[in-house]
Amino acid sequence: MNEEIARRLREAAEAHRPDRARMLARVQRGAAGFGVRHRARPFARSGTRVALAGVVATGILATGGLAVAAIVVSSSPSATVSEPPATPSPTAGSSPPASARPTPAAPAPATTPGGARPTPPSAGPSASPTVDESRDGALSSAGSVDPHSTVYWTQTDLTLRTTRPLTSLTVEMRIAQTGGVRSTGTWQTLPGDHFTVTVREAGGALVYRWVLKPGTTVPAGRHEFAAQFNNGTGGHSAAGDGYRVDAQGSGGSASVRGGFVPAR
Repeated sequence: MNEEIARRLREAAEAHRPDRARMLARVQRGAAGFGVRHRARPFARSGTRVALAGVVATGILATGGLAVAAIVVSSSPSATVSEPPATPSPTAGSSPPASARPTPAAPAPATTPGGARPTPPSAGPSASPTVDESRDGALSSAGSVDPHSTVYWTQTDLTLRTTRPLTSLTVEMRIAQTGGVRSTGTWQTLPGDHFTVTVREAGGALVYRWVLKPGTTVPAGRHEFAAQFNNGTGGHSAAGDGYRVDAQGSGGSASVRGGFVPAR
């Protein structure tokens, strides 16, 4: 059916208002004519007219209501509900669409605020040597400033190692004369009566010397020698100090020398 015709019929049906009075009057006029053609008892004709009028009126009203209802129902468009298309749920093993996958963020470059790449941390500063080592053949030595030294007094230590017995040995330490340096003693781990020990000033230094006496022997092993002195005024620096060791044994002669590394 054309939409325009359906719309007009629907509007006409909605605007229709049946005139009950006119319809009843028409029914009564028909009933009156019927009464003229068929004579009957007054009471019977009157009751029949009333009953017939009621039946006819009811039928007309019912027919009109059904017609209006049919027009309205047939012409009214049915309401439709639009539903969004269902999104299929992902199945096992399926991948989400590319637009739903998160995009990994690019890692920031490892740079310092100034723009330069940071330098890998170092293992830390290497420890300063605590001894000055020297080696020659079977002989080796190491010199250091004793950690118990103070600003007023100093002890320099010499550690001597030999892998063979020594029949001749001379140990000499030179302490720079920085003003007021005075000897306060010496000591060694070997027996004192095996050495001739002297301390004197020569060439701007305080010289300590140990000389192995004839007929004695220094056994293989580790041995220590120490020189002690007062620093004088202003302390003492070991930068100008040093030692030298000359030895001889069954394997020949050997000589080592070095300095004294300040204690940390």
